[in-house]
Amino acid sequence: MGSLHLELGAMKQKIKSLLEENNRLSIENQQLRKVLKRETASQTPKPVPAAAVEDDSHAMPNDEPALASDAIGVGQGYDNLARLYHEGFHICNLYYGHLRTEGDCLFCLSFLNKE
Repeated sequence: MGSLHLELGAMKQKIKSLLEENNRLSIENQQLRKVLKRETASQTPKPVPAAAVEDDSHAMPNDEPALASDAIGVGQGYDNLARLYHEGFHICNLYYGHLRTEGDCLFCLSFLNKE
């Protein structure tokens, strides 16, 4: 009878942890759907003029505009991480991509404050 009681208690604990994980994953799924919807809405294809396509074909690969686009890429990466953090996800190396459930993360904040 005692072992049956212990087994039932363990099963209840396992069910509780599974329900909590299911709830956490549902919240994370909803947030990811919002992000996906926002990203797909903002990335509507824009028509490119034929003259612009011809001009790009004659550009040299080592021109200065390529260097400027690399610098923009670094800033965009930081902006993307900051946006992810403000949407409720961890960006620190400990919990990267997990949903933040308990407010601010000191590791994430210290990463955002680095320059």
